[in-house]
Amino acid sequence: MARLVLLLLGVEYLRGRWRSLMSMGILWLISGVAVFVDGLDDAINFPIAFFAWLLLIDGCFTLAVAWAGVGGQKTLRYVKGTVVVICAVLILASDYHGHFILSMLFGFLFLADGLLQLTSAWVVRYRRWRAAAIGGMIEILLAIFFFQPYPTNYHGTLPYFLGLFLFFAGLNFVRIALNVRRMMVNPGFVAMGNPIIGPKLLGKENDKTPVVLDSHSTSVKALTVHIWTPMGSSKAPARRQMIVDRYIAAVDTNGVISTGHSALESPEGIYISLYPKEEIDRSSHSFTRLLRATPENNVAGRFLPDYQTEAKEWCPSNIQVMIKNYNAEKLSEFWQLYRQDDTYNLTYRNCSSTVSRALDAAIEGAVARSMGFGPLVMLRLLLTPELWVASQIRMRALTMAWTPGLTLDYARALSMLVDPRQVSWLRLAKHACHRIKSLKKEWRREDAAAKNS
Repeated sequence: MARLVLLLLGVEYLRGRWRSLMSMGILWLISGVAVFVDGLDDAINFPIAFFAWLLLIDGCFTLAVAWAGVGGQKTLRYVKGTVVVICAVLILASDYHGHFILSMLFGFLFLADGLLQLTSAWVVRYRRWRAAAIGGMIEILLAIFFFQPYPTNYHGTLPYFLGLFLFFAGLNFVRIALNVRRMMVNPGFVAMGNPIIGPKLLGKENDKTPVVLDSHSTSVKALTVHIWTPMGSSKAPARRQMIVDRYIAAVDTNGVISTGHSALESPEGIYISLYPKEEIDRSSHSFTRLLRATPENNVAGRFLPDYQTEAKEWCPSNIQVMIKNYNAEKLSEFWQLYRQDDTYNLTYRNCSSTVSRALDAAIEGAVARSMGFGPLVMLRLLLTPELWVASQIRMRALTMAWTPGLTLDYARALSMLVDPRQVSWLRLAKHACHRIKSLKKEWRREDAAAKNS
């Protein structure tokens, strides 16, 4: 999450606040350890009931205003509100069963995430896969800790989870502070090239032709993220496989695997679409070998010139995501460097990873531009559910591989963050009052009808 916060707020916003971020991170680290240790005995000093009431109020408030969202934003608000209310009710139940259910839920989440990270690290073998595998094993150990009743017979479940949350959140704050203290360039440009996959791009001399921008405005025109889903791009009828054909690949009736495609188009004339120069054999028997993010799977690639050409050669994209609040100059700088290397790797340097990196470069400082540069902007960002969704998607993609499905979800989450719908609290209050009056009139009519009958 640290890198995503860096991208959304921008280096300029955070550099002048690195000391505050460092102090906050250290405070949260210490608080996390203290809360976790406090939950290790039966004499828990943490105000569990008070915290549960705060959760309940937050969940109810989220559900009350969720109707004002648009599309996925509305759905996310309803899901977040429902989950928070359920957790609050389980905590307020103050009995063994409530704490047991919470502990099993947290344990399952850690176990599923740890197994997924461990498996993907072993299969893909991306750079630093050993560190990711160790992280997966730590998550599995935490899952076992939540599953077993020792030492408080599940009564300390909430302090354990909250302590871990504060600890890792504080660690993220410290990482952000250390990064922005010495960072001078767009984080989207940092380590764009991977020494395992391809050469470093910075400092390369060839292909210096500048990208000409026809407008300096970044608020009216919009980026378009084009997505060809695996099901939609399959040449033959595809077999339905829940989740797999959404996020990984679709298999048609002939056994051929389709992984879909991603591309990015800007109003300034930039079109980013990386494709292998020669068609890769994606039959089932060779697909597992191709998943390795190793040099032997590197092939020559090609960048397609524009969307019209790609749609004509293949087919139109299934889904488009629009992002208005972006920086055209940063996107141009990224593209100027990235297109110098046309290496293609199915797992680590593919069409979707290319589009996602371009998005990272284009949205630098977008939240600070839309919300302002005040000291509370970061707090507002951290309390936004879309940030946590986008960070989880980004983490999963970086530890496995960017796919069109993950890029689609990532682009949608980013669009909600950088192009938020402005909601008037007065409008919400008026709507709530109107709803209350309508319900009262309806209840009176029902009472009158019941008396007359």
